[in-house]
Amino acid sequence: MEADVVEKNPSVRDDPRLDKVLRFLDSIGITVIERELEHATFLPGLDLGPACIYVDYGKLKYPGDMVHEAGHLAVTPSASRALIGSEQQEKDWPPQGEEIAAILWSLAVARELDLPLDFVFHPNGYKDDSSWLIEMFESGNFIGLPFLEWAGLSLGAVRAEKEGKPAFPKMLRWMRE
Repeated sequence: MEADVVEKNPSVRDDPRLDKVLRFLDSIGITVIERELEHATFLPGLDLGPACIYVDYGKLKYPGDMVHEAGHLAVTPSASRALIGSEQQEKDWPPQGEEIAAILWSLAVARELDLPLDFVFHPNGYKDDSSWLIEMFESGNFIGLPFLEWAGLSLGAVRAEKEGKPAFPKMLRWMRE
């Protein structure tokens, strides 16, 4: 195998849902770069860089995790997005509010792409709160919606009705300015 070719995990890479996610991320301006990740990462096979996601398909266990990682990029202000993975990145990144917003952004993507919620919120993620998150979302309890509204990404039902715009889980924009 040539040094610049990354071995892929066929059971993950061949998942048509992943291709759907990759096409979507490309359409909203999030670059996914395939490369070998030699260091341990928080989510197996994924790492974030300046306005991009690095993926090592040989180590990626849960392709839905890419949605959540993209959410971190999406809800981070554009000026800060370019610093992700660098020495200039804030030490406490992402702040708690952006973490919650990335989770809710992930729900919006799942709905937009008609993905099963357990693809993104799989049982081995979200500190064992995946089933609780799915239950909250299915009951209409959108934890983090005030942040998405404040950031200009989406609207809650009341404001959406007043403004004649679609309510969450529809998004006004996918990327924070």
